[in-house]
Amino acid sequence: MAAVRGLGPALIASVVIGLLNATVGLFLKIITFPLSILTLGLFLLVINGAMILLASAIVPGFHVYGWVPAFWGAVVLALLGMLIRAIRKDA
Repeated sequence: MAAVRGLGPALIASVVIGLLNATVGLFLKIITFPLSILTLGLFLLVINGAMILLASAIVPGFHVYGWVPAFWGAVVLALLGMLIRAIRKDA
């Protein structure tokens, strides 16, 4: 379960999640590379979920209640990213 109090916090949360993935998330992905290989990349969803939880702690008006919703949010973000890349490749 997640709660967003309007468009402003949603936009700020998306920017913060992107920045966290580009900094802290990148560092964690490098450190946990062997574990990502063993899990065939599924551990990257856990890292992305952690970045969503961290953004939830930073951004007022954006709250994620626990690991399971954060994990599913990471799954949705991964699927949307795949869809956007597929559409861009066709164009």
